[in-house]
Amino acid sequence: MKLQTKNTNSPVWRTITVKNDLPGKLSKLDELSKNLWWAWNSEAKLLFHDLDPDLWRTTGQNPVMLLYRISHDRINQILADDSMLRRVDDVYDKFKEYINTPMRDDLPSVSYFSMEYGLCNALKIYSGGLGILAGDYIKEASDRRVNMTAIGFLYRYGYFTQTLTAEGQQIANYEPQNFNQLPIEPLLDENGHQFVLSVPYPGRTIFANVWQVNVGRMKLFLLDTDLDLNSEYDRPITHKLYGGDWENRIKQEYLLGIGGVMLLKRLGIKHDIYHCNEGHAALLNLQRLVDFVQDEGLKFDEALEIVRATSLYTVHTPVPAGHDYFDEGLFGKYMGEFPEKLGITWDELMNMGRENPNSNEKFSMSVFALNTTQESNGVSWLHGEVSRKMFQGVWKGYAPEESHVGYVTNGVHMPTWAASEWKSYYARTFGSDFFEHQEDEAAWAPILNVPDREIWDMRMRLKNKFIDFVKRDFTESWLNNQGDPTRIMSIVEKINPNALLIGFARRFATYKRAYLLFNDLDRLSRIVNNEKYPVQFIYAGKAHPADGAGQDLIKRIIEISKMPQFLGKIIFLENYDMIVSKRLLTGVDIWLNTPTRPLEASGTSGEKAEMNGLLNFSVLDGWWYEGYRKGAGWALTSRRNYKDQGQQDKLDSATIYSMLENEIIPLYFNKTSDGYSPAWIQYIKNSIAHIAPNYTMSRMMRDYFVRFYKPEAERAARLKDNNYALARDIVRWKENVAARWNDVRLEGDIQMSDTLLNAISDAKEIEAVLRVNTAGLGRDIKVELVAYQEVDGEPKFHKRIPTEVIAEEGDVLTYKLQYKMSSAGMFRFAFRIYPWNDNLPHRQDFAYMKWV
Repeated sequence: MKLQTKNTNSPVWRTITVKNDLPGKLSKLDELSKNLWWAWNSEAKLLFHDLDPDLWRTTGQNPVMLLYRISHDRINQILADDSMLRRVDDVYDKFKEYINTPMRDDLPSVSYFSMEYGLCNALKIYSGGLGILAGDYIKEASDRRVNMTAIGFLYRYGYFTQTLTAEGQQIANYEPQNFNQLPIEPLLDENGHQFVLSVPYPGRTIFANVWQVNVGRMKLFLLDTDLDLNSEYDRPITHKLYGGDWENRIKQEYLLGIGGVMLLKRLGIKHDIYHCNEGHAALLNLQRLVDFVQDEGLKFDEALEIVRATSLYTVHTPVPAGHDYFDEGLFGKYMGEFPEKLGITWDELMNMGRENPNSNEKFSMSVFALNTTQESNGVSWLHGEVSRKMFQGVWKGYAPEESHVGYVTNGVHMPTWAASEWKSYYARTFGSDFFEHQEDEAAWAPILNVPDREIWDMRMRLKNKFIDFVKRDFTESWLNNQGDPTRIMSIVEKINPNALLIGFARRFATYKRAYLLFNDLDRLSRIVNNEKYPVQFIYAGKAHPADGAGQDLIKRIIEISKMPQFLGKIIFLENYDMIVSKRLLTGVDIWLNTPTRPLEASGTSGEKAEMNGLLNFSVLDGWWYEGYRKGAGWALTSRRNYKDQGQQDKLDSATIYSMLENEIIPLYFNKTSDGYSPAWIQYIKNSIAHIAPNYTMSRMMRDYFVRFYKPEAERAARLKDNNYALARDIVRWKENVAARWNDVRLEGDIQMSDTLLNAISDAKEIEAVLRVNTAGLGRDIKVELVAYQEVDGEPKFHKRIPTEVIAEEGDVLTYKLQYKMSSAGMFRFAFRIYPWNDNLPHRQDFAYMKWV
């Protein structure tokens, strides 16, 4: 017999998950684990912790995995513990009471689309602030009983886990998630099988498993393409958050927007408002246009009126480079079939995504979002101003100050981010119904009158809890990754609860300027090595794997932390996640933030700090530009002294050192015989009373309803009434204006009073008369004077002054301006003609205008 060199093949491995079959008395835990209500309910979270504290920690606070892995011996111990069984029943009863309270029917319903959601540490479908905000938002929707449905992705690898080498080099580890061990459930179809969504892509169909995340009372549906029905080319669409090349990105955004709308349609979910959280989801309006054209029989322009009236776009990015742009060839590869579906040309579709139509610009998802939504907003007052300037080119001829782009300053979900100790204290101090009106500053006012000792004891309790967490959870990883056990143990021993702890934790992008503290190491050394006034800095954060500068910055901080003078004084906690974040945000004394203004759109970590009695020390940017109150935190000036960023950084560094040395550190250590500084406690009280209530997610959601959802829903209802009669009327009006617009012209010269031609006093009246041929559009043609004032040598928009019609001769109308000046200075002015219809929501909705 001839010997064979190979007589076997490779095994075909399959996965089966075996879980504990919980006894009847504990079966309620399985239902609790599958609803993220536990993530912001302290009693439920503590219950899962107490089932097996070590297992709770090693599973990353994942109750589903905990129930899979808990031992039979431990289950038997729990069954024999009557007090534990009562706790299970009590928590479950509270959960069912919460869940069974119906949604409100007096508010507009909302579909919410986002690429990421930060809901709990166990579900890794987020990377940073955008996702945490979206997660907080849908939690608040549940608490406020808002009829909202959310759409996102279930990523196989999610965002990376961070480890650091001994030299401080970041290593990004992409670890696959086992979907069967996550707090999610497969969405089932009518046959009891997992719901699979079919999404037509050019030349093929892509299939997505649909998963359901129960977020309290509301549902988040996640799409997952990692299944055998798809080719190896398409399965990775939902592998990584923001991963892959530009083609994978457009495939993701196609699935999120177009696939997401198809899913809602399949499920029979039709809402009043469609909210696009960042431009990634903008294609949802493309599919909605198709549905109105094909299903409702509307013309494209009629469909656009309805889609716009029911849509909101929230931008989180303060610079144009941060938005998604696609080459026409790549965009055409995936969107080439849509013009025919809509009854428009390819160029018309491309122009919807171009700031300058009929140019060679790439297709901008943000511009498309602006052109298909009635309203859009930034995420803080300052970011709203930045966004108006950033998007000015979309509506040419209008100053940023005239833009309809609004803002809602971000907030945080207080029940998630406030420590359980603070939540209990707030309930005792403010009343049990406090959480129902947490956005009301008056509800927080009693904090001003509580004994100082209670505030100090709370802060020390949480500081010690944080230090215990660091010693327990980081010692082992430091020993494994960063060498020299003697040095590691020295660091652990030097973490001092009596020191002033200053935290800096966020994404390590260079504009965040984590390096500011290290511009003068000698001065920093004197600060942290003052034995009388000990100070320690705690850093954490990840850099994007493609951001070499951000990774180098982490490496530099690690190098500095190993210098003898900074050992145990500068500490870096690796793998910044929601668990580390909450411990930091409840345990340090000061939250430091040093972005380059105005590149921090909002920032929410400092808001979370407010809920826990931490004090903010930050650049006046993002939310802190509005939030700062004297005597309740510290601010670096918003004024820019140098054009050169390096020189500005040096100045800001020196300012940080000076404020620490002369204000902050002396205030903290100005302790009486009681062991604390009454002045420091007053800062905390002021911060909680006057800042915290204004930055809750409850306030943020109220703002969205008041400023956007309700007005849009009311207007949309009028447009849809009587078979879209008003929408059709508006389209006919716009078409008529567009057809006649080129014939609208000034007749003769503008007659201006001497007061418009010469220097005058600010009490004088100005007058002008214009005759305009309206080309048959009559009084729908408006005329106004637009004034700019010279401020520091630059023209700044001052105001627009309307005219009134004083005569009408056929198509020619005479307009008169009469206005008494009330401001002194140098002004530039011009006259502008524009069409107007009272059924329009704002001027940018139909931005025709011409200067005369």
